[in-house]
Amino acid sequence: MGILVQKFGGTSLSTQQARDHVIRHVKRELGQGYSLVIVVSAMGRKGEPYATDTLLDWVSQNGDALPQRERDLLLCCGEIISATTLCSLLEKEGIPSTVLTGAQAGFLTDNGYGNARILDVRPERILRELRAQKVVIVTGFQGQTEDGDFTTLGRGGSDTSATALGAALRAEMVDIYTDVDGILTADPRIVEDAKPLTYVSYTEICNMAYQGAKVIHPRAVEIAMQAQIPVRVRSTFSENEGTLVTHPEGFQESQPGIVDRFVTGIAYVSNITQISLDCPEGNGTGVQLQIFKSMADSGISVDFINVTPTSAVYTVFDNHSEKAIATLQEIGLRPKSLSGCVKVSVIGGGINGVPGIMARIVEALSDHNIQILQSADSNTTIWVLVKKEDMVQSLRALHYKFELHR
Repeated sequence: MGILVQKFGGTSLSTQQARDHVIRHVKRELGQGYSLVIVVSAMGRKGEPYATDTLLDWVSQNGDALPQRERDLLLCCGEIISATTLCSLLEKEGIPSTVLTGAQAGFLTDNGYGNARILDVRPERILRELRAQKVVIVTGFQGQTEDGDFTTLGRGGSDTSATALGAALRAEMVDIYTDVDGILTADPRIVEDAKPLTYVSYTEICNMAYQGAKVIHPRAVEIAMQAQIPVRVRSTFSENEGTLVTHPEGFQESQPGIVDRFVTGIAYVSNITQISLDCPEGNGTGVQLQIFKSMADSGISVDFINVTPTSAVYTVFDNHSEKAIATLQEIGLRPKSLSGCVKVSVIGGGINGVPGIMARIVEALSDHNIQILQSADSNTTIWVLVKKEDMVQSLRALHYKFELHR
């Protein structure tokens, strides 16, 4: 057998019971003959002693003036605690193991502290340890600059570490273990009849992740897609194989006879403000340039952009809305705004070129008197903007309309 990369998130390591499940997954794959590389996140979530957010709170309570370079140095501690804990537990079970930091594992990054980009992965030391018949435990979320400084990879960084290692090692698979049983058709906290997906394409899960699904980070999926390394999203707490993420031909081979589908899932992003402006006829282009240049100069990210000769409509996050409106007013414009909106996304690799998808979306929402404030589409996604109070009903109505509950 070849190399298998396993990534365990914070909830998979936060309790002794959870760690027992991790040990079981490790033993099973070793029994199958795989060489194992395990990527770990910091244990637990905010408030628990070793979680990343807890370390950040510690900084804020003690001066809140730590430079970003030194902040990254602190944040690397969480994954080191997880990795050494797992190493001790594996050794107790008679499984030879070793721990490598991101730097020791070969992650070379730029110096974008807090959100560094991977420049190269040099896995020679990992391969030496695998040849010595050891399980290699790598601290996720971190790397090192050419100058030897520790860096962190930003939110979802451990997912990115795992797929980057999978690519560098030419692993047979990357297993992402989390606290849910794979990727679901919608958020089960809102849509009670959301169903687990057996397979999903790289493009579909990238779109789902960018549009609010938090099961796997889109950067991680993009790396796996470029390297054509299949990924499984699985639950730490069950033996189910979860959701396979690969190219469509990959799951056609593993699931012969499957029926193609138009829509894969429904996702959402909340806390959005819609900004709209009238552009005077004859000078629309000039005003539009002013609008979007002022947003760029102010460091405000814009989304969901609709431009016509006489108007410009776009969205920003609620926490940027006051700054965006003030910036526009300073250059003499009079924006209208609506805060507390939600971008709802209908995602599926089968949408492109299929007539009637938008009609079904409009029908599903109009049946519940839900106003569409704005819409846009791409090859695999159709977005609609709705008011916050319509979010839950929108998600449920669209999930039902496209028969994702079946």
